[in-house]
Amino acid sequence: MPGWNLLTGGLGSVLNFFYSILPAGLGSARYGIAIIMLTLAVSLVLFPLTLKQTRSMKAMQEIQPEVEKLQNEFKEDRQELNSKLMELYQERGVNPAAGCLPLIVQMPIWFALFSVLRSSKESLADGSSPIPVGSKLSDALIAGQSDFLGMDLQITPSTASGDGFVQLIPYLVLILLVVASGYYQSVQTMKKRKDSPTEQNAQQQGVQNAMRFLPVLFGVFSWNFPTGLVLYFATSNTFRVGQQAYILSLDGGDDGPSTSSSDTPTDPKPISSGPSPNASKKKRNRRRKK
Repeated sequence: MPGWNLLTGGLGSVLNFFYSILPAGLGSARYGIAIIMLTLAVSLVLFPLTLKQTRSMKAMQEIQPEVEKLQNEFKEDRQELNSKLMELYQERGVNPAAGCLPLIVQMPIWFALFSVLRSSKESLADGSSPIPVGSKLSDALIAGQSDFLGMDLQITPSTASGDGFVQLIPYLVLILLVVASGYYQSVQTMKKRKDSPTEQNAQQQGVQNAMRFLPVLFGVFSWNFPTGLVLYFATSNTFRVGQQAYILSLDGGDDGPSTSSSDTPTDPKPISSGPSPNASKKKRNRRRKK
């Protein structure tokens, strides 16, 4: 598959580039830092999608009262309800599917990185690995220089479990970081509301539950993924938490409606229950003239 080979080969070359520009004094940690740099590069390239996703999810939260109103009004006519919902989405410029767009786009990258990071010493030596043969990164991995923060990034956490619990601790911490950062990222754009679950949009509830479950699923999968790929997940999730926080602050966050000076009277006048003094004075003057 030419397209697939182009993607894996491109990621392997970019990873090797980041590795080669790092100082040799970093030792085997260069490999882990190169993976982090590659993750940040991918996240920056996908930032437009992250921006669209964050704003779309925030917009979905903001129009929830209108969605629920339509659901109550057309609860007996599903077809009309769907039509009205589509009109509402178009009017507000909301795409319910936009929340999953970055996830779908990243999936080929994950699979390609899985192919790159699981490269064995044999594939690195014979040139069948996506990492360029004879490159600095290829030579380092063949020599076993893939340690980072007490972890071997070329093996899976499940393989590391055979070395004892103490050696397994860094791998477990990394997996917990994947789950925690992924969960926080999923709830970051969810506006806090006082509605009970039964009053909320069932479709929206389903999306929210799925987004909360995905980090746990990634944690389970990470047990059998190359640790280098788990490092990619953890870095990507943590960086996107910062990206979403920046986007929400840029858009004004979840602040409620502000009260401007024009909305609040600065010099309220008391309401009189009887006739004013001026009115009484004018009345007396008219009587004298008579």
